[in-house]
Amino acid sequence: MATLATLPVSQREGAGRTARPFALAALLIAALSAFLAGWLPLGFSIVTVFLFAGPHNWLEVRYFLTRLPARWGRLRGYFLTAFTGIFGLTAAFAAIPWLAERLDWEHDTWLLASATWNSVLVLWILALIQMRSRQNPRRDWFWTLPVAFLLMALTWVAPLLWGLALVYLHPLMAFWLLDREIRRSRPEWRTAYQRCLLAVPVLLGFLWWHLADSPSLPGEDALTVRITQHAGASLLPHVSSHLLVATHTFLEMLHYGVWLIAMPLVALRVPPWQLHTIPLARRSRGWYRFVLGLIVMGVLIVLLLWGCFLANYPLTRDVYFTVALLHVLAEVPFLLRTL
Repeated sequence: MATLATLPVSQREGAGRTARPFALAALLIAALSAFLAGWLPLGFSIVTVFLFAGPHNWLEVRYFLTRLPARWGRLRGYFLTAFTGIFGLTAAFAAIPWLAERLDWEHDTWLLASATWNSVLVLWILALIQMRSRQNPRRDWFWTLPVAFLLMALTWVAPLLWGLALVYLHPLMAFWLLDREIRRSRPEWRTAYQRCLLAVPVLLGFLWWHLADSPSLPGEDALTVRITQHAGASLLPHVSSHLLVATHTFLEMLHYGVWLIAMPLVALRVPPWQLHTIPLARRSRGWYRFVLGLIVMGVLIVLLLWGCFLANYPLTRDVYFTVALLHVLAEVPFLLRTL
């Protein structure tokens, strides 16, 4: 694979010209997101989730279909393990609060269920890592075994904080996936992109410095409580809820920006409704119809989600962030396949 350093001078100059608008747009979106998240955290959170939650999930599915082989062959075990974990862990995650309410669980029982779920999640990721390490190109990832068992121990020490860490770390996975796609499809953009990533901790540091002593967000309505709790206000009572919501909303907006703008530009390169780049759609006419139906159904779900947000935003937000774990978990096997 050609790198920027190996290109002739004329091609490197051309690469710089194409990378510059991408970098400027990325920095502008990041700076504007940080400003709005710090200034209007609740309003910005409501608007971003309403506008972008459904469309970004639809584009994620479109991307995953592009990266899914038409025939699994020797990868059958890997993808079966991946999809079993994706759907099984999501179903278990959704069932825990339902069982807790129906069976009137005590707090210790809730912690036990959360720690168990977290441990299964770590084991599932570990299994995928070890399976991927034995595929071409082979990787020496034995070091992940002690790391995984250390993480499992931490999940039992603080299971709820572990879950909160996933909320904040998940948006960062999109940066990693985008880096791999840029490396594969637009290597001339990679240096500019990695420099743009340095702006994220700088903007986060500015938010934390500016909001460290800010009062908690006012309001005891159901929506405000849901947003602040999702950002970890109940688990971190000594941290300003304004800071927590601003941080989470800023990272979430960057996550949406990756999937709605950068990924189609870098990875898809064709309008999302053109299906000739999807291996399954090229397998046979029947599979083409299946993929087309899946894409159309995704559009209908996005429209339905918008309607549900308008009808009952707090409830829809709760349901969405429970079901959205599906796409969080789906990113893991596809990211591993790019390494």
